[in-house]
Amino acid sequence: MSVEDKKSIEQRRAEDQKLIHAARNGDQKAYEALLNKYRNLVYHVMIKMVRNPQEAEDLSQEAFIKAFNALASFNEEFAFSTWLMKIATNNCIDYLRKKKLKTYSIDEPIQYKDERVKIEVPDKDPTPEKLLLTEERKALIDDAVQSLPPRYRHVIVLRHKEEKSYEDIAEILRLPLGTVKARIFRAREMLNKKIKGIL
Repeated sequence: MSVEDKKSIEQRRAEDQKLIHAARNGDQKAYEALLNKYRNLVYHVMIKMVRNPQEAEDLSQEAFIKAFNALASFNEEFAFSTWLMKIATNNCIDYLRKKKLKTYSIDEPIQYKDERVKIEVPDKDPTPEKLLLTEERKALIDDAVQSLPPRYRHVIVLRHKEEKSYEDIAEILRLPLGTVKARIFRAREMLNKKIKGIL
């Protein structure tokens, strides 16, 4: 590694530390600066892992929300980019694991050598208590969504309830794509904070 490379790495770390300190003190512009600085890097890795632009976009946003919520625990001896990428890749691996579980059919027998093995699944229908808890949780989340300012509520409803793509939302609301992404990110952050206290 050349002296110039070392200097630019040190410079970037110093810049990041400044932004992290400001963000920890509640400076929204510092959060935005970190997001803009590393958004492409995170998205690039996510798209390689999930190979779906929509999912990569959602996972990138989730990674930043998780990182920003855990900023107080960031150890400045390490590079922010390394820490952020660890959060992003772990989150993505969890997502892929869950997705695999969802798409696996338990009704289909598995072919193993010369045998076809049928999976016996115990009855795990939710109890009335569990159903009630699920309903209560859903109602709390709906209330949290309803309490968002209109411009954030609209994008969240379109994205998560109506399952519209970012492009569709931009068209429906006649907004630039970047604005839609920024609003969804902000709305998720606000929901995270609201829900954290009650769930």
